[in-house]
Amino acid sequence: MSASSSSFPAQTRLPSRAGVGLKAGHCRTILETQPDIGFFEVHAENYMGAGGPPHRYLSALRESYGLSVHGVGLSIGADRPLDLDHIRRLKTLMARYSPALFSEHLAWSSHDCGFLNDLLPLPYTRHSLVRVAAHIDQVQTLLGRQILLENPSTYVAFKESTFSETDFIAAVVQRTGCGLLLDVNNVYVASTNQQWDPLAWLAAYPLDAVQEIHLAGHAREADEQGRPLLIDTHDRHVDDIVWNLFAHVVRKTGPVPVLIEWDANVPDWPALAAEAARADRIMQTAAQAASVERVPHGPHAAAMPQ
Repeated sequence: MSASSSSFPAQTRLPSRAGVGLKAGHCRTILETQPDIGFFEVHAENYMGAGGPPHRYLSALRESYGLSVHGVGLSIGADRPLDLDHIRRLKTLMARYSPALFSEHLAWSSHDCGFLNDLLPLPYTRHSLVRVAAHIDQVQTLLGRQILLENPSTYVAFKESTFSETDFIAAVVQRTGCGLLLDVNNVYVASTNQQWDPLAWLAAYPLDAVQEIHLAGHAREADEQGRPLLIDTHDRHVDDIVWNLFAHVVRKTGPVPVLIEWDANVPDWPALAAEAARADRIMQTAAQAASVERVPHGPHAAAMPQ
């Protein structure tokens, strides 16, 4: 198969179920057992080579499962031009596998000619808004598809910011027509580290643009003053508070594709699949509760706000 053409049908959407990040150690088990899982997600940068075992396994899995591709290398928030070679490699990957979704981070990871092995935050200013929107427009034009933008996990705020994070993200969506990937763990990590209310943040966030949700684990540490400091580690089970926030979100959005991110200290397949099954159960229960809440009651039901 040519790397520039796909033998897979183009996907327009993923099932509103839980999926997991694809890990090499699980591929044989997945192919042999064909588990009941919503979809798989891969990091784009791990599949930019032309062939080899990663593509062989992904091609086999793509025959049976939906796919989301998640990028970590575009550096959309950087104050420098985007890497056009990187975008061309992304376009080849998109053409090869026809994934339903492609997402990237509201962050920067490059400076001058160097690439930093981290996703760094940016100040929420008018200058940043214009730059981020221009970069997203460029990526969407070159890829010929919508991208989703993920909210960051942050540890400090910039004094020079003139937008709240939610207002900044909403402005990016309005300017570019991009979709959103809501990382619920990132919301909780940032809210704890910066001491703001995650429910208030979610109330101000443009949930109507959310097309995918991420859930992950975090490590709990303390800063030099003894205050809680959460680190977005992706190396353990989803925290109960994050599960509760997830249920709160689904009561607002309805079911959407949700991904379990577990990138370090990766467990065996049954443990990861169990985490996805828990996400499915919580999403189903929350969506049912929301449906009941929306059913009007009483003689003035027709006039009640939805």
